[in-house]
Amino acid sequence: MALIFMLLCFLISLGTKSEAAPTYLYHNCTNTTTFTPNSIYQTNLNHLLSVLSSNSSVEFYKATAGQDPSNSVHGLFLCRGDVNTTACRDCVTTATKEVIRRCPVEKQNIIWYDECQLRYSNRSFFGTVDVLPRIALINTANITEPDRFRRILNATVKAAAAEAANGGDKKYATKEAYVSGFQTLYSLVQCTPDLSTADCNRCLVLAIERLYKFSERLGARVLFPSCNVRYELYPFYYNRTSSPSPTMPKGSSKISTGTIVAIVVPIAATLLLFILGFCFLVRRAKQKSNAGKKENAETDMPTKGIEFNQSTRKAMPLAVNEALNTKAKPFDA
Repeated sequence: MALIFMLLCFLISLGTKSEAAPTYLYHNCTNTTTFTPNSIYQTNLNHLLSVLSSNSSVEFYKATAGQDPSNSVHGLFLCRGDVNTTACRDCVTTATKEVIRRCPVEKQNIIWYDECQLRYSNRSFFGTVDVLPRIALINTANITEPDRFRRILNATVKAAAAEAANGGDKKYATKEAYVSGFQTLYSLVQCTPDLSTADCNRCLVLAIERLYKFSERLGARVLFPSCNVRYELYPFYYNRTSSPSPTMPKGSSKISTGTIVAIVVPIAATLLLFILGFCFLVRRAKQKSNAGKKENAETDMPTKGIEFNQSTRKAMPLAVNEALNTKAKPFDA
């Protein structure tokens, strides 16, 4: 039973393992404007990043540090609409440190991760559509039926964009579409929630136009400061409104409770059967030993009877020892 308890503790610890590190995508440092180290601007920047990091329990947050317009810093972060609080917090915390390391003296910076994005500037950009700087990340493999796929992609991402732009404060949407055989198209679109419905729609239209340039690829994404779009032929996001997809998206390393139960129950049952078998063999050995002793007392055969019974008593424990020393063969994963 102690072995079963230890096994359960080990598997549960696997199930609660910490989230994977955020996946870095790209960054841009606008080096046309820089600040002097240890200046008021840097003090305001450090304060801003601290405020953003401390508010990373929400999916979106914006703030301004500094009263003087010449030294104030404006910044925000946006977590992907499907990631949980822990993943969002980890990503924002990482981004606040990495953006300074990669862009130590630039006043306008942006950094993208798979799970979040963070940007700041010496000018206020809240509520405005920014499409620069931008980056496209593409899968180098090609689609076999590009014309048909392009039609499916067009309808799917446009529907997702309309839902995101009109979806209230979240401004996030995912859409799936059947392609062929076992292939399904997965798409994701998102705007920063400070944009209006019209501005979010305008930003996504521009991003989708650029996405179409890569529509013969198996997957692609376009990242703007104000919005982003992505499609793949595999599930890359968590679906919060339906049952989880069989393939877990990148960045998760947890084992579900169902998986733990599926592993533990067969092992526990096997150990229980082994223990019962062991008890049965021991009991049987004792019964035969007691039977031999009784026969010796009744027939009065002191020498030969003792030798025979000793050999019998040795045989059964040997069988038990062999059973104990036999190692279970591992099953192929």
